[in-house]
Amino acid sequence: MSEVRVLVGTRKGAFILTSDEARKRWDVSGPHFAGWEIYHVKGSSVDPNRIYASQSTDWFGQLIQRSDDGGKTWAPVGNEFAYDGVTGTHQWYDGTQHPWEFKRVWVLEPSPIDANVVYAGVEDAAIFRSDDGGQSWRELPALRQAKGNLWQPGAGGMCLHTILLDPTNTERLFVAISAAGAFRSDDGGKSWRPATNGLKSNWELPDPEAEIGHCVHSIALHPSRPNVLFMQKHWDVMRSDDAGDNWREISGNLPSDFGFPIAVHAHEPETIYVVPIKSDSEHYPPEGKLRVYRSRTGGNEWEALTNGLPQENCYVNILRSAMAVDSLDSCGVYFGTTGGQVYVSPDSGDTWTAIVHDLPAVLSVEVQTLP
Repeated sequence: MSEVRVLVGTRKGAFILTSDEARKRWDVSGPHFAGWEIYHVKGSSVDPNRIYASQSTDWFGQLIQRSDDGGKTWAPVGNEFAYDGVTGTHQWYDGTQHPWEFKRVWVLEPSPIDANVVYAGVEDAAIFRSDDGGQSWRELPALRQAKGNLWQPGAGGMCLHTILLDPTNTERLFVAISAAGAFRSDDGGKSWRPATNGLKSNWELPDPEAEIGHCVHSIALHPSRPNVLFMQKHWDVMRSDDAGDNWREISGNLPSDFGFPIAVHAHEPETIYVVPIKSDSEHYPPEGKLRVYRSRTGGNEWEALTNGLPQENCYVNILRSAMAVDSLDSCGVYFGTTGGQVYVSPDSGDTWTAIVHDLPAVLSVEVQTLP
């Protein structure tokens, strides 16, 4: 019987939730690294027992941890994230130039073909690669050469928060940066270009259709169809059918097109999930009703999924990395909230239950499907 392992990063530690394929009864392990902010925890698909965690505090800075036994024990690995060459500058909040400064690791993305290869997205925005299981890191500096002098922080800083690796083409990578935009490489990170054509940011940019400066919250793809990308932007839910060359809006009948996460069903490439929140200043669900929205048509037509979710007086947020799916036959969908709940739907969103309540605010949720 298959199992699932849910990896949860929170403001005060990491938690590991495990269940069988019924996903009704759960074991909870944690907190690991109690008191640390855990921005991301993710396991290798090549070696499921290898898990990476990014932990950070204002007191002690940044630390990468690795487990080789499914999260039972951990050990620190390399923590040197040095920008390559002359660091240079980017735009600051007031439009002046500001030097690049490393602050923390927002996302870790293990390779789908090599357990020793893992990528890291950091703040100030850059992408790093390790070929030795996280023991050492080197920047892929060409990304910051893609008009990095024009990049500017958003409200949450200037973070590279999403890395997608094309499972059919090892040379193709996508990243998303707040608040610079989306970028694509077709040569393993040696060169990059913006992937923003069709994005409009009427309220954030003097030129709404500028190439650089769009606040992309998250992007997602289905492994069987990596040329089709879905995006949750600062405002608007978007879709690209040509690997990010062009985007079109698919917000349709959503109650709000503002939100943070977006996810794709494991077996239905046209089924996508978002969690709308009211606005960029009111980070809570419209009407205080926690609703996941599902489109089975690749966008535009959306249905509210509410069975098992609170439908009054609910004012939590779901952050950009806090939604994931498993690959079991009846695809499970998971998300965590800033109120400390982690929800699961074992039936593709039709019904929901809370796995845990009262965790610290959830920053990230990832899922491993285990044999």
